[in-house]
Amino acid sequence: MHIGIPKEIKDHEFRVGATPADVASYIAAGHQVSVGQEAGAAIGFSDADYRAAGARIGQADDIYAADLVLKVKEPQPTEYALLRPGQLLFCYLHLAAAPELARELIERQVTAIAFETITDKAGHTPLLAPMSEIAGRLAAQMAAHYLTLPQQGRGVLLAGAAGVPPARVLIIGGGMAGSNAAQIALGMGADVTLLDRDPGRLRELQQRFGPALKTGFSHDDTIRHLLPDTDAVIGAAYIPGRHAPRLLSTEHIRLLPAGAVLVDISIDQGGISETSRPTTHSQPVYLEHGVVHYCVANMPAAVARTSTLALTQAVRPYVHKLAQKGLAALAQDPGFNDGLNIDHGEIRHAGLAADLQTRQNQAA
Repeated sequence: MHIGIPKEIKDHEFRVGATPADVASYIAAGHQVSVGQEAGAAIGFSDADYRAAGARIGQADDIYAADLVLKVKEPQPTEYALLRPGQLLFCYLHLAAAPELARELIERQVTAIAFETITDKAGHTPLLAPMSEIAGRLAAQMAAHYLTLPQQGRGVLLAGAAGVPPARVLIIGGGMAGSNAAQIALGMGADVTLLDRDPGRLRELQQRFGPALKTGFSHDDTIRHLLPDTDAVIGAAYIPGRHAPRLLSTEHIRLLPAGAVLVDISIDQGGISETSRPTTHSQPVYLEHGVVHYCVANMPAAVARTSTLALTQAVRPYVHKLAQKGLAALAQDPGFNDGLNIDHGEIRHAGLAADLQTRQNQAA
């Protein structure tokens, strides 16, 4: 199979769908690989490295001529015209928050397989996990950064100081992103409370972090009680394939102190707050009701080399299966099949279909 790996063009997106070592493994398996010019140059993978691995270097038209397009982020509007019927597209899609892209993929008859909805035998999301880990760890760093006065924050140090209490951080969602945010925030000395709806997960986190981590059930009353004394909120709630649950209203945001920070990790799935809207690494924040909103939809791109290495080692086995067997690989693996979002002009993921239908009804 011909595998195409484009250069990412989303704002400040320097991750790449395969390293030279990955390319070498695909070519050793008998596949042809084309890589976009300077696709990995920003993170230390030169065109010469890819050529040495056996890849051809080409422009976007050449890459999108491939049978399988392997990306990191969803196609951008300028790339829509390059998509073609029957093509396999394998990347992060987050279509519940991108109905326009979903329509394009349907109309162009693309077979779209999303990293983020693939599951393993335990029901976890193995291709989302490495980026959730990194986004969670970055979230605590971003909260600390934007709490400073030069960044429009309330001038609070996450760790506090002698005789001065640390910042209070509220994490909503105890999955991979939330637990990693807790790990870093605790390590930085913050006063951390994590909310989740799964008592079993709360017990796991309590055992992992001990009494340093405060935990609670995620109820509206609990959130309202905590917000007035919270310096930073980290939104980490996630439902595979679905729009992120809207757990914070404008009224909730108004309860936060002026200069508090909201880091909405869930923004690529629509965000947990009705005040959240996607931002970029070029313009990462905005103020809403006096609260600094950090809603960058591709947070892990800030550490693109680390992110690429973490992502591609998780993706590689799936690429081998897909390149070898095509859609038959999905038929043989129910968890892999969970990644199938769109095929033959139809939505194949039940949760995504329900969300998009709801949004269509609301628009009507």
